[in-house]
This record gives sequence, structure tokens and C-alpha cells, in this order.
Amino acid sequence: MATALKAMHVSEVPNLDQASEINAALALSKLHGRRKLTKDDCPVIFHDTFIATEEKGVFVEKRVTDITLSEFLSYGPQTELGKVGIPTFRKTKEGTIFEWKVEKDDSLCTLQDVFKKVDHSMGFNIELKFDDQFVYIKKQFRHVLQVVLQVVNKHAKDRPIMFSSFQPDVVLMMRKLQSTYPVYFLTNGGSEIYKDVRRNSLEEAIKVCIAGGLQGIVSEVRAILRDPNAVTRIKDSNLCLLIYGQLNNIPEKVYMQHLVGVEGVIVDLVGEITQAVSDPNN
Repeated sequence: MATALKAMHVSEVPNLDQASEINAALALSKLHGRRKLTKDDCPVIFHDTFIATEEKGVFVEKRVTDITLSEFLSYGPQTELGKVGIPTFRKTKEGTIFEWKVEKDDSLCTLQDVFKKVDHSMGFNIELKFDDQFVYIKKQFRHVLQVVLQVVNKHAKDRPIMFSSFQPDVVLMMRKLQSTYPVYFLTNGGSEIYKDVRRNSLEEAIKVCIAGGLQGIVSEVRAILRDPNAVTRIKDSNLCLLIYGQLNNIPEKVYMQHLVGVEGVIVDLVGEITQAVSDPNN
């Protein structure tokens, strides 16, 4: 397997003080982080569109893009000794509300923090995430990408970087704005249907990549399992193929992808999956 990427959510690494320990233990080749801009134009690492808490028993959520950096950093564990942060809650697609609890937690962080505190040998897959319920104009996309590139150009040095996004116009624009780092189009391959037909199949994803000179596709695993021949079509188009999804935490599913030519997977259980796939007797 050429590449193993860690699915980096808000409370995994951003455990920045533990970054060296995690690097050594899991031997990761890339971290996968979802990035947004706060209201005052600071790129931060956060999984969800909304950040939420409870106030007097009432669930309250705010768009990350509608709050300032200081407000964003006031949620969750704090770096200042003795300071208590705002408890963080999440809401599932089904509407279930629960308090954010994980085995190892740390304070929220910015994209700059990650560059400074994560071992330089580790590459980053920077996912450019936008709200599917919001209609953007190209000027807004351009502003966000330029702010992100300012941080990357200042702090990346020779660290391996790749960009990815579910938004076709974003990946096409990112490719036009820079040619130093590879750009990948994210797709669920038809598991969900969107108004923009370019997001609804692997065939459309291939078209986007060829038209924009992108380096590859990051597909949801079920799309490939439904149509393994798509791997051949993607590779025949001179595109790299990476896979994400919960099924990637099952070694047999990852090994099957490895056999058909998938070049990398995004997983949670990096150590276990890497060991399982690299051992032919497993």
C-alpha cells in the first residue's frame, strides 16, 4: 500500500503535544485535516460545519465561519492552566445530541499550529471543506483558498502537502492558483445525490480531474466496492486513487482494494490496518 492517511478530526491530532508519540506509534505518512476559516479569516482544523454546546439545557450551535478565532478556541480543553472551556456537543444526522467525549483530547487549533507542532516528516492532506447548504460565488472560494495558501506557503517548506475538496469548483480553482502541490477531487461516488452532477459518480469525477489537470480522486469506499472496474478506468486516465470510509477499518476490505490497485486509504486504525495489509499471511 503506497499511502496510509490518518482521518484527523478535531480531537485526535490536534492532540499536538502528543504528536511525536503518535507519529512514532502509528508510522503515519499523512494526516488528513478538514480546514475552515473563522469569521476573522484564520484557517482552523475542525470536522463539522457547526460547533455546538448546551446553554441552560438548550442545544446551541454556531457556524465555525460565523465566529472569531478567539471564540472558536474557547470551546473544549484550554491551553491556559486552570481555564475551563465551553463544553462541546455534537448532533448526528438523525438528530441525536451528545457531549463530545474521547479517550485523548486537547485544545482546538489552527492550521498554523499543526504546521508548527506536528513532526515535519509527516505530510498533510488538507481538505477544503465548505457548507453544502450554502451557495457560494467564485469570489468567496478564491478568498478562502488564498488565505489557506498564505499559511501553507509560509510554513510548509518541503513538507509533503496535498489538497482535496468535495467542491468541483474549489479543486479546479486551487489547481489554477498553484501548481506546487497535488489537488484531488473528493467524491462519494453516488452514495448521495447533489444538484451538481459532477459530484454524483466516479465517471463525473474522472471528467473533472481530466478537465482541470488534477492529480487524482479520493472516493468513498462503497463506490469502489460496487464497481471495482472503476479503478482501472481511473488509472487508465493517469489519475491516482485514494479511498476513505468506515469500511476501511476492516483489513479484508483494504486488502481487496490493494489487490485491485488502490494507491492509498484514509483510515482511523492506521497501525492495525498497515500491519494487516503488509502481512501476506494475515
